[in-house]
Amino acid sequence: MSDMEAGMLAETPQPPYYAVIFTSLRHEHDEGYAAMAERMLALAAGQPGFLGVESAREDVGITVSYWSDPEAIRGWKAQVEHREAQRLGREVWYSRYRVRVARVEREYGL
Repeated sequence: MSDMEAGMLAETPQPPYYAVIFTSLRHEHDEGYAAMAERMLALAAGQPGFLGVESAREDVGITVSYWSDPEAIRGWKAQVEHREAQRLGREVWYSRYRVRVARVEREYGL
C-alpha cells in the first residue's frame, strides 16, 4: 500500500511547508470521479515540490496535499490535466467545494 492510499499519513519534512486543503460535497452521480481522482494522485506525486497527501471521505470529502512552497502549489494548479479535472469538478462532480492554502508552522504527533 502506498503512502497516498486511504488510511496512511503523509511523511512530511520539518516545517515550514504548505498545505492545500480541499473540502467537497459531491453529487450523487459522479461517474468517472474515482478514475480521475486516482490519476490526479499519481500526477501530483510527480510534480516538483509535492510532499504527500492525506484524504478521507464520509459525507464531506477532505483531501490535504502538502507542498514545499507556493510556487509548487501554483505549478500544480496550472498543470493541464489537473485543470481539466478542476473543470469537471465544477461542472459535473461537486455540488460545493472549498480550497484553502495554509503554511504549516508546527507539526507533532505519534
